[in-house]
Amino acid sequence: MRPALESLRIFAECVRCGSFAAAAESLFLTPAAVSLRIRTLEKELGKALFVRRGPRVEPTNAALALAARIDRAIGDIDSALGEFHRAGPLIRITAPPSFASRWLAPRLARYQAEHPDVAIELDVSMDIRPKDAFDVAIRTGTGSWPGFDARALFPVDLTPMLSPALAGRRNFAQASDLAERVLLPHPAWPRWLQEAGRANDVPFRYSTIEYPNHELNADAAMAGEGVALLPRSLFEASLEDRKLLAPFDHVLADDWHFALLHDGETRREATAFVDWLSAEAERHRGR
Repeated sequence: MRPALESLRIFAECVRCGSFAAAAESLFLTPAAVSLRIRTLEKELGKALFVRRGPRVEPTNAALALAARIDRAIGDIDSALGEFHRAGPLIRITAPPSFASRWLAPRLARYQAEHPDVAIELDVSMDIRPKDAFDVAIRTGTGSWPGFDARALFPVDLTPMLSPALAGRRNFAQASDLAERVLLPHPAWPRWLQEAGRANDVPFRYSTIEYPNHELNADAAMAGEGVALLPRSLFEASLEDRKLLAPFDHVLADDWHFALLHDGETRREATAFVDWLSAEAERHRGR
């Protein structure tokens, strides 16, 4: 038979305090209640815990060893309970690097000010498997991800951008004017050029270096390596600071940024965060 945890706690307090009376005062119990607990515990364990010497009691050597281990165990329990109560809800988010750094991160401080008890864990990996690796994923596409509930945020508004130094005094009035500059590779260039009215007989030059994401493409464009096809919505700050120029009004906006939740997700923290993202995206689109 395993004794009650409360009985063990009272026993350990008796050893620590050196007397039943002192333990009773510490635990806000009567000395009689403490004595009864100890007698019951000794019966349950089948051996004496204290040697009674007149009005005084002294723990046996075995009792001293047991009390030390009980103290450590109760300390571990108290620590575990403290961590449990301190731990707030956690939302794990995965997003592409440029979206994470240029659109999401500047807004997260406001979210956390409104929800101080919710912790955010942000990852910039592109994998949406395994299922338990994240709660909310930001991805770009047309909105079809089997196993996920996709919420449209705002379009990926691609348009050419280049550094002021590379632009020089050239006035880029039409798409064919870009033939005078090197284009940084992007699979959407042919479509953008076609929609923007390129002349079919004008050849375009592409850099031999292909960067894997918008962030590196933007860095290369700022360094004057060429013209990058970048989403205006993510690089507004760079345009305002004139680190980049966007000389054309035309944007290519077939794909959208989406917030993905696992099908059947019911955690309030995750669903409420996506609601907040949607509201932020709506404000963004209305600017």
